[in-house]
Amino acid sequence: MSELNKIEYKKRQEAIAKLTPQQYQVTQQSGTERPGTGEYLHNKEPGIYVDIVSGEPLFASSDKYESGCGWPSFTKPITPTYIKELRDSSHGMVRTEVRSMNGDSHLGHVFPDGPRDRGGLRYCINSASLRFVHRDKMVAEGYGDYLDQVEEIS
Repeated sequence: MSELNKIEYKKRQEAIAKLTPQQYQVTQQSGTERPGTGEYLHNKEPGIYVDIVSGEPLFASSDKYESGCGWPSFTKPITPTYIKELRDSSHGMVRTEVRSMNGDSHLGHVFPDGPRDRGGLRYCINSASLRFVHRDKMVAEGYGDYLDQVEEIS
């Protein structure tokens, strides 16, 4: 049995209770951190980004790139299973909101202006909705099945 089948990802009240005010505002109230301020914007370490509430594996460091938008940007999720996309018509524009499937955390938005050679999408994600798991800790934390998606980035 793979590690994927051992972990149950869900919204946990104890995890919500530990959120900082900004993490709560972003994940539970669909807020947005100020551009350029996110903890993971300039992170170049190898690993994966998981939902801060449920632990769902969301994005790999190998899919992260510098888009210049002010938030961490990724070309694709680790697996679409843990992402849901919803129409967002707030703030006078129509966008596609990205939420975690089981944790139902607001993550950010996806736009069709990403690198064409990598699928053309830009997942613009709030650092406040994420927890980074370094490659060296992935097996111990139950994410070993995703090691093949993590590579050194320069």
